[in-house]
Amino acid sequence: MANLCMFIVLLLGITSYGSSAAFENGTSSVGSKKVVRVGVILDPDSGVGKMAQNYIYMAHSDFYATYPNYQTRLSFSVKTSGRDAVVAASAALDLMKNDGVQAIIGPEWSTEAKFVINLGKKAQIPIISISASSPSFSPSQSPFFIRTCQDDNSQIKPLVSIVQQFRWRQVIVIYEDTEFGNGFIPYLTDSLQKIDTRVLYRSVISPSSTQLNISKELAKIKAMETRVLLVHMTASVGSKVFSIAKQEGMMSEGYVWIITDGLSTLLDPIEKNVTDSMHGVLGLRPYVPNTKQLKEFKTRFNVSEINIYGLWAYDTIWALAKAVESVSHLDLNASAQSRHRNREVFGLRVSESGPQLLEKLLSTRFKGLSGEFHLIRGQLEVEKFEIINLREKKGEEVIGYWTAKKGINIDSGENGKAANSSSIDELKERVIWPGNYHAKVAPPNGWVIPVSGKKLRIGVPLTAAGFKGFLDIKWDNKTLKVTNITGFCYEIFAAALEKLPFDVPHEFFAYVNDSGQSNGTYDDLLYQIKLQKYDAVVADTTIVANRTTFVDFTLPYSESGVWMVVKVKDEKTKDIWIFLKPLRWDLWLTLAIAFFSTGFIVWILEHRTNTDLKGPRHKQIGKVFLFSFLTPVFAHGDRVESNWSRFVLTIWVFVAFIVTQSYTASLASMLTVQSLQPSFVDVNELRMNDCYVGYLENSYVRELLIGQLNFKESRLRHYASPEEYHHALSKGSKNGGVDAVFDEIPYLKLFLAKYCSRYTTVGPTYKSDGWGFAFPVGSPLVPYMSRATLNETEDHTKMQKLELKYFSYRSKCQVSSSTSSADSHSLNALSFAGLFIIMGLTFFLLCLIFLVKYGYIRTCLLAML
Repeated sequence: MANLCMFIVLLLGITSYGSSAAFENGTSSVGSKKVVRVGVILDPDSGVGKMAQNYIYMAHSDFYATYPNYQTRLSFSVKTSGRDAVVAASAALDLMKNDGVQAIIGPEWSTEAKFVINLGKKAQIPIISISASSPSFSPSQSPFFIRTCQDDNSQIKPLVSIVQQFRWRQVIVIYEDTEFGNGFIPYLTDSLQKIDTRVLYRSVISPSSTQLNISKELAKIKAMETRVLLVHMTASVGSKVFSIAKQEGMMSEGYVWIITDGLSTLLDPIEKNVTDSMHGVLGLRPYVPNTKQLKEFKTRFNVSEINIYGLWAYDTIWALAKAVESVSHLDLNASAQSRHRNREVFGLRVSESGPQLLEKLLSTRFKGLSGEFHLIRGQLEVEKFEIINLREKKGEEVIGYWTAKKGINIDSGENGKAANSSSIDELKERVIWPGNYHAKVAPPNGWVIPVSGKKLRIGVPLTAAGFKGFLDIKWDNKTLKVTNITGFCYEIFAAALEKLPFDVPHEFFAYVNDSGQSNGTYDDLLYQIKLQKYDAVVADTTIVANRTTFVDFTLPYSESGVWMVVKVKDEKTKDIWIFLKPLRWDLWLTLAIAFFSTGFIVWILEHRTNTDLKGPRHKQIGKVFLFSFLTPVFAHGDRVESNWSRFVLTIWVFVAFIVTQSYTASLASMLTVQSLQPSFVDVNELRMNDCYVGYLENSYVRELLIGQLNFKESRLRHYASPEEYHHALSKGSKNGGVDAVFDEIPYLKLFLAKYCSRYTTVGPTYKSDGWGFAFPVGSPLVPYMSRATLNETEDHTKMQKLELKYFSYRSKCQVSSSTSSADSHSLNALSFAGLFIIMGLTFFLLCLIFLVKYGYIRTCLLAML
């Protein structure tokens, strides 16, 4: 029955050609209908070509059965290309010059399309592609090119989402060496880079590659650690790759295979033994809604399996037929014109109706079999993809969907369900991976260590002699393999390895030269990872920006940063005015005002009744102010008679007592601090005095001193232990030592733990991101080790035990990043503001009461009147 239906469809297509003898400019007449010629260029040997040609004739039959009153009829002139760009261009030229077609559907392959598009531009004839999806050319670049299929770029976001959901950090891309493959990969690589996933290797397979060539290429990939393989190929090339991959044992547990729509949409035509070899493969392809229209189409033509390329071809014919009907009058006018009026470019007649036909095509919109037919910027945009999982013997199974708004979801959205995090987890559980490995256990890591018995080669430095607590190694002089390793850094690394969900066989190698000395700086050691001599570095390596260009670090396991340590002055201060410094000038001035105010208030209250205050004015003033001086120590001999005066003096005694005690405490503190002042207070002072400064050998601090702090290289001296620091600082620059040492915080904490009474830290802390373990850029081990390291360092009890184990002497003195100056110990008026406010208000109220009681205010007012 299916064959009979197909025969009838083909017969209808053939009879629709009309009479070619009457043909002049792409149109002719058959009865009352106007026949418009349309060229078709396909590859009859390919799956897409065979399918598209069948769907084109089915669409032709359906459309004119639906719209029998239309005045136009499409007539097809079919040419074959055979996947040859020259043949395709020749076919297009023949269709334009000899058949006078008004539009061309095809060619099938992206390589051919680039040539044909240029011809269409010159003749102003729309070139409509249903399968040339390479993003290397687009309708925006070629105005007479229309793509009624997806642009390959549209599947990049769902592909990246899949990689991101499973947290794969490295991917190997396998693609065919054609325009289809080469045009897509740069865009994919850039998008993966944005989610910190690295394309470790690009494997290019030529369509003409032999089985031996493909086998060699897959063997090279098999030797690599990465197991996530993303395949972008057509069915003809991809089927060969998967057959050989099965033979090479690369369809086993641990591998991840992802295919793009170039393969996933054409699984049906592929031989069953090939699809069986693809068990566990994830695929991505455009989603086709199961509409009533599509169901009727399947029933009408007895089609059990549909294909997106066929549906796109079907919808393209409907769009073209609608557009032709709306511009048919222009074709008739064009055919009536004389031949010599037609413009020609390189032997091609320029179509008069081509621009109008193009305009109508771009604005055509309807519900097609593949979904909404709506061209945006000259091409069809796919908004939803379905994620499939291939199963041996069972075929493919749709396990999820992707949309731009919702991302990955297990539901198609037709039932109104929304995406959520639990549905993502459910999707992961649905996947069956190669080797019949089920994701319910755990998704594949996407990489393996070791490969073929290889162990992780870890480089370790020869730590400075005075800091062996951080890392201490012994090694074999011939092989440089480490025979024993201890230290704070190593124990954290070893503990993190134990927390990984898999084993990482490894061995340590000492970074030393033939004489057993350090083979270079820490930067040199880290660069060995880029040179692939080491796979990791375990040490007290500081995370700084310039190092991240050639290695990746784990999360830090220790604080870091750089301090400046200087010698403490051991002589006492020689400032003869030190007794004035406990109180600032504003407090001295406030006390003076309070002193004179007290004397003046006492005189007001006492001069009328107290005989001791009789006599000349200067005598009265002198005695009054003696009260202010002597009252705090109760040493004056004169008496006061008024209770109010006694109350004033009581307040003054209270204020004087508090200020006196504070003055004494501040002066004592100031004298003590003065004896512990640093010899230099900042970096600028060191530079101005042209001082020598020290740092730890092989440390990045040297670059900090030269590049950021602007010290001359000739003024730098390196050391290897706390004892050498002490010796150099004790001597000073003038005696062959240094005046300051710059080093990382963990080292200086050890140094100050032994010598804290003699040295102090000054100036700011020059921040860094801490110490981390180093791996190659993009290493999949980094996120695992980071999480394991973080879990280890969050165990504060364990970290304290490690510190006590390797750094047994701990400082009981306070290590500060700066030393306070004497001025910071001076008291100001604000410190006693409340006290002086109370005193002032009390004096004011007493004076006011006194003046009212004895009529001074009334006398003054009468005198004024």
